[in-house]
Amino acid sequence: MSAVRQLQVASRMESITQVEGLINALCEEFGVEETHYGEILIAMTEAVNNAVVHGNKLDTNKMVDIEVRTEGQTMEFRIADQGPGFDYENIPDPTAPENIEKPNGRGVFLMRQLADTCEFEELGRVAILRFEQAIPQPATAQ
Repeated sequence: MSAVRQLQVASRMESITQVEGLINALCEEFGVEETHYGEILIAMTEAVNNAVVHGNKLDTNKMVDIEVRTEGQTMEFRIADQGPGFDYENIPDPTAPENIEKPNGRGVFLMRQLADTCEFEELGRVAILRFEQAIPQPATAQ
């Protein structure tokens, strides 16, 4: 069973609650286990926060588009902002000693750690997070 959901939010911090609501509804609908729920929630919160703050620079005239696709056991999220993009291949390592105490710079690191795959398109304006075993396989009838 495959499904597509879409959500568009304004570039303000309060929009994170709409994203949390979408994730809560999806995880409940598809029976996502608590471990995967936590991974999805944190990774998506980071992705949308990055789109709002760094991509769209908190410009409430710019939107963040979220698309969710489910296919089999996989959930895929596409988060797109209207900013200029960024160099996603040269992000400082937040675990390096010189970066440990910095207050930010962990979003993409967390996204990469929590999602099965984390890719960027359109010069970094689109983040794609894939969670491979997020949806439990239906029990087979005997």
